[in-house]
Amino acid sequence: MTDSTVDVVVIGAGPVGENVADRVVQGGLTAAIVEHELVGGECSYWACMPTKALLRDAAALRAARALPAAGQTVKGDLDPALVLARRDRFTSNWSDAGQVEWLNQAGITLVRGHGRVTGPRIVAVTHSDGTTTTLHANQAVVIATGSSAFLPPIQGLADVKPWTSRDAAGVRSVPERLAIIGGGVVASEMATAFIALGAQVTLVSQSRLLPGVERFAGEQVAAALRSAGATLHLEVDSTEVRRDTAGVVHLTLSDGTSVEADEVLVATGRTPNTKDVGLDSIGLTPGDWLQVDDALAVLDDTGEPVGDGWLYAAGDVNQRVLLTHHGKYQARALGDAIAARARGDQLGLGRWGRHAVTADVHAATQVIFTDPEVAAVGLSAEAAAAAGRKIRVVDYDLGAVSGAALHADDYRGQARMVVDDDRNVLIGFTAVGPDVAELLHAATIAIVGEVPLDRLWHAVPAYPTISEIWLRLLETDGRDR
Repeated sequence: MTDSTVDVVVIGAGPVGENVADRVVQGGLTAAIVEHELVGGECSYWACMPTKALLRDAAALRAARALPAAGQTVKGDLDPALVLARRDRFTSNWSDAGQVEWLNQAGITLVRGHGRVTGPRIVAVTHSDGTTTTLHANQAVVIATGSSAFLPPIQGLADVKPWTSRDAAGVRSVPERLAIIGGGVVASEMATAFIALGAQVTLVSQSRLLPGVERFAGEQVAAALRSAGATLHLEVDSTEVRRDTAGVVHLTLSDGTSVEADEVLVATGRTPNTKDVGLDSIGLTPGDWLQVDDALAVLDDTGEPVGDGWLYAAGDVNQRVLLTHHGKYQARALGDAIAARARGDQLGLGRWGRHAVTADVHAATQVIFTDPEVAAVGLSAEAAAAAGRKIRVVDYDLGAVSGAALHADDYRGQARMVVDDDRNVLIGFTAVGPDVAELLHAATIAIVGEVPLDRLWHAVPAYPTISEIWLRLLETDGRDR
């Protein structure tokens, strides 16, 4: 057993943990980061990067085929082997050597092994050879262990050895038939990817497709999946799953339908990676999401910070926004705040303050890389109404914008802005359509800046671009009033 003392100990070396440690070190403190898997975490090897690599070739092919001349030059279908090879490059073939080199350059100490909190400001790390290192933190311990795929209690599901998002992201060969249980982002994106790679896809969801975004966006994605050949069973449950002696997976649905597939992917949500990080040593329940205050300090069962406020949680484990970019946003604010506290500086924790994570609540951003894409920020109309906000909703046909018509023949899409009626500011925006992802940041800036719509009239969109949607939304809002 060895002992070591640093200012901050971070458990989890995914993007969130890396950013916490980096900001701490930039603030003049020392940091050690503990990781038992690959440095770089879920996003680098099993989520964001490999899945978007799986989707990109198909998106480029669809874009070419949406134009008459370019479409004529495109012959044949995607070569899955080439798609998977490009995916492998983006995961560095599941080697974290480059990420480790970055930690070294950043002055962050990497401790390989499984980290557990064993007491106030103490983390015990068990190494692969069974030896342990005890890390003592002068300032803080940060849990940034992320989340894993949740397997629902469906009869027989565990016995068929289902795929999770990790298996789908790291697939080595494309099954002829793939069944997907779930209707959220992972389910929709992987349905899009595997159809393009040549699989017959059947998707089963107990809800509508993409229930976390505006209904019209999910409906357009569902229509596109069906048009591409997918079979969708929406608002039904999977009640039983079994694999026969020939290896075929059989799903029984609540409406009596039966589905056969070669593999089944389960994409029904996430569960926090907190089962074995030592929560019981500090009076918390292993396996639970970590509740945090606005400063991301972990709270006990009474709603007070654990101990004297030395324990923090960032990223998925605190369940604020389960998206990598928001986890990194939290990490930057938290790392800077820990360093500022150590210096005795005043913290900016008020709304939109320097060390606050206000965007998690008011401006959460998301792009769903389906066909068509979905881009959303802030509140949906339904969420705003449920929160008791007085709003007005403005919709416009994206296909009617000149830039969209030039972008692709028969362009189909829709945009919506949700406006706070009392303040006349944007509080939500959603767009669905081919290549709408790059529209999102303009909406994000408008929401975060709380820009009055009267001022947005002076943000003149270039013609002919799809961004002209902003002018059309403002014009429609003026006519409707």
